[in-house]
Amino acid sequence: MSATNTAELSAFWRVLAEKGWHGVTMRAVASEAGMALSDLRRHYVSPFDLLLAHGRAVDAEVIGGTIPDDTSPARDRLFDVLMRRIDALQPDRAGVVRLMRDLPTSPLLALWLLPRLTPSMAWMLEAAGIDTAGPGGLLRAKGLVTVWLAALRAWEKDESQDLSATMAALDRALDRAERMAKMFGFADRDSAAAAASPAGALPPPEAPTAAV
Repeated sequence: MSATNTAELSAFWRVLAEKGWHGVTMRAVASEAGMALSDLRRHYVSPFDLLLAHGRAVDAEVIGGTIPDDTSPARDRLFDVLMRRIDALQPDRAGVVRLMRDLPTSPLLALWLLPRLTPSMAWMLEAAGIDTAGPGGLLRAKGLVTVWLAALRAWEKDESQDLSATMAALDRALDRAERMAKMFGFADRDSAAAAASPAGALPPPEAPTAAV
């Protein structure tokens, strides 16, 4: 079973897919998961907590499935990591897509989610073997947020079996980030291809989704 596919988290995404973010209640999640509400409360405080738990589970699944590789270019390693993150979202696609579409009507949720994306992206850089130390590492993580959101927006519309449109969008986003990193002098010999762009060098992200 996928690390993200626990009964509670799967139920959360099914409820969200059906009712939207504004319709999610802990009682509905517990009922969908076939568990007592008191048992759900022992582990989760609110729907926000379920979102955070899912984000941590996705991080762990991607990291756990990463095979150390010191021979491939950093850019290729990062592409692989982010596509495997997309793969980890596939089982809950309907709920994740619904959340993304609900975000424009939930500005407070969007503001709450955005800062929580940066730590996840730092973990993705770590999984790809890319430096996250110091101010440069923080800028890389913030740049990767924009890359990830570009891939998510493509994935939202990509219903193909091979996710070719998503892969193409991710490839383009990595290219843009690499050019910006070089232009602003934030790239070194390994991380130049790692989509490490200075904060604000790319267009502002849309519909942030920290859960994913």
